[in-house]
Amino acid sequence: MIKKLEDLSKRFEEVSKLIADPDLVKDQTKYKDTMRENQYLSDLMDLYAQYKKILNGIEEDTRLITEEEDHDMKELAREELKEYEEQKPKLEEQIKLKLIPPDPLDEKNIILEIRSAAGGDEASLFVRDLWEMYIHLAERKGWKTESMEVQETEVGGFNKIVTSISGKFVYGTLRWESGVHRVQRVPATESQGRLQTSTATVAVLPEADETEIVIKPEDVRVDVMRAGGPGGQCVNTTDSAVRLTHIPTGIVVIQQDEKSQHKNKAKAFQVLRARLFDLEESKKQAERSKTRQSMVGSGARSEKIRTYNFPQDRITDHRINMSVHNLPSFMMGNMDNLLDALNVYAKEEQFKDISDLA
Repeated sequence: MIKKLEDLSKRFEEVSKLIADPDLVKDQTKYKDTMRENQYLSDLMDLYAQYKKILNGIEEDTRLITEEEDHDMKELAREELKEYEEQKPKLEEQIKLKLIPPDPLDEKNIILEIRSAAGGDEASLFVRDLWEMYIHLAERKGWKTESMEVQETEVGGFNKIVTSISGKFVYGTLRWESGVHRVQRVPATESQGRLQTSTATVAVLPEADETEIVIKPEDVRVDVMRAGGPGGQCVNTTDSAVRLTHIPTGIVVIQQDEKSQHKNKAKAFQVLRARLFDLEESKKQAERSKTRQSMVGSGARSEKIRTYNFPQDRITDHRINMSVHNLPSFMMGNMDNLLDALNVYAKEEQFKDISDLA
């Protein structure tokens, strides 16, 4: 770890010189990347300075205890040494986690897709509950949300709902939410009080800029049609709905929530870019070591990641074997403890991967 920190200390000196170059700002992409790296290294060097102070303190106090003849000085050294030895492992854990460079994707906005799976009407109600949970979280975080697509059911749930969420560190916070979410509870429609298990799938897609994912016009078939479902005369009597078919991948995106065909088309391309970007990132992850892939699961929609057990007031994340209680509060978006634990676990697995490679 010390060698790694020394290497990064040299890199910090190099980056400090780079940001002093007035020509750097001419290349905005390079400028942003350099400033991000500088901030990361600056924070790490602060921790390293604290660590070196503790190591020097341990060395000096050990020497005093061994060589000093004054009894009071020895006692002071022993007390200080005890404090240093308590601080050292905690700081080492902080540094280990910090040694994992930040993923540029963490700063991205997301497209959140939630779909009902097994469970019929109850599954659609669970989709609504999950969506409201993430909306509450977004409100607390000060994130902006925008509806992209909604497929309501007669019982007041959603078969599918797609939402754009933008703000600070959105993908970094929610990236491990992709997968199958399972609920165990007595449905409101169940007259005999029987427990039912239902599922919904969540996909968290990092949004892509047009410069990151270039979609060739000849690769997309654009169809316009009349929107289906409720929406009033204007929605159902004009060709406002848009369906995009990406020919190389077969990905299909349908957008019909807006009355304007132009707006529906823009939103459809936004979702298509996010899905293509996610496809590319999935390919990259598949090429990495299997240790890194298994951090907290593959993120595949087929993987059961969490159970919401209402009778027992318990939420269990199966990837890290962590359970938390107070389910009503959790469903109001107070889920930071679990999200933080997932991110810490993922970083610890990444650190093991880096150590193995070293």
